[in-house]
Amino acid sequence: MEISIIVIEGFERWLVAMGYADSTVYGSVNYVRDFYLWLKLTPVKEISQIDGKVIRAYYNHLQKRTNKRKPGSLSDNYINSNINALKRFSRYLQESGKGVIEIDLQRRTITAKPKIILTRSEVQAMYKACGTTRDVHAALLGIRDRAILGIYYGCGLRRSEGEALNVSDVQLKEKLIHVRKGKNYRERYVPLTGQVADDLTEYIQVARKKILSFKHTRHEALFLSMQVKRLCGNQLIARVQMLAKVAGIQKEVGLHILRHSIATHLLQSGMALEEVSQFLGHSSLESTQIYTHIAHEPES
Repeated sequence: MEISIIVIEGFERWLVAMGYADSTVYGSVNYVRDFYLWLKLTPVKEISQIDGKVIRAYYNHLQKRTNKRKPGSLSDNYINSNINALKRFSRYLQESGKGVIEIDLQRRTITAKPKIILTRSEVQAMYKACGTTRDVHAALLGIRDRAILGIYYGCGLRRSEGEALNVSDVQLKEKLIHVRKGKNYRERYVPLTGQVADDLTEYIQVARKKILSFKHTRHEALFLSMQVKRLCGNQLIARVQMLAKVAGIQKEVGLHILRHSIATHLLQSGMALEEVSQFLGHSSLESTQIYTHIAHEPES
């Protein structure tokens, strides 16, 4: 069978059907598309021609390829993500009867870096930064920014979980967030504290309603852009990074940093490890234990 865009599109549908997170679907398809573009420069024209030698050649190509975003080569994380995507693609081909690709490559070992954690005062500074921009919609964006902080810090959601939230998932009366697209397809309910509930209420009943009126339409997404479209992960990250900059925070801040921070702060407040693990949606306590030593360090 020829290697074509049709195969890649079928791969995307398979990933969605298997329940992979939107970010994983997007990334995997792009990695496989890069592999396909590289193959066009080789004599390989059919899937049956892709053997271990071809895969190793592509792996060597990735190791030598320059990074387009910053000086140097591709990161170990990026190369590992490529390998994982090709392994998913191989499984898709086998299960759909389109061929077999043996991916006999090991993930590159990555030295874990110390987790970046915001102090409580830094988080509060980010909250104070909401609504301070000079944008024509500064007030609306400020209300939305508080809601974003509420979801990613107050509720500790993962990037893909918050991105996928619909307004119906916010159960204000019960003070719960229904996470439908959790990691490994697990659903869970996350409690809303009083302030987070208030911020989400104001966003949904005031700012979001105003944003919807820009196009007199309906939309199921919780977080909407001024063009009345679902905010993507990169847009959410950009807002958080803007708040950190306005707040004068020198650390590299992202959505996952907010999640790490709330986990640490909850442990520092005396919440049991099991409760924090459930709050974060971890499948095992081992994933949560990484925060225990951070929680006992003095805030810097």
